[in-house]
Amino acid sequence: MRVRIDHVVIHVSDWERSNAFYRDVLGAELIEKGDGLPGRHYRFGDQQFNVHGPGMDPYPVAERPAEPGGADVCFAWDGPIEKAAKHLERHGVEIIEGPIDRYGGRGRGTSVYFRDPDGSLLEFISYGDA
Repeated sequence: MRVRIDHVVIHVSDWERSNAFYRDVLGAELIEKGDGLPGRHYRFGDQQFNVHGPGMDPYPVAERPAEPGGADVCFAWDGPIEKAAKHLERHGVEIIEGPIDRYGGRGRGTSVYFRDPDGSLLEFISYGDA
């Protein structure tokens, strides 16, 4: 048996602000659900975030659903971590830690940490610098 992550659910407090951040800073493709509700999916290649937020009453959900700002997610950055840092700077996103050595899904890498508009901790990890 082989399994892999297909999608993860995050929670946001403001659709417009979060949609712009995930599209512009992280390169997500915004996918509308097509059901007339405000929810979106943020797609990254063949993986995605399903997004819960204002105006939704999703079911089923975790016993203790995360609040907006409650996610902690790492994204693999292709290329040197310095380019990731410059990318964040161009978008006015503060780096809260890094570059720093870390260990991720593909082994040793170098990371920078930052936050989304709700305060979720996000990370870019580059394996090209290790």
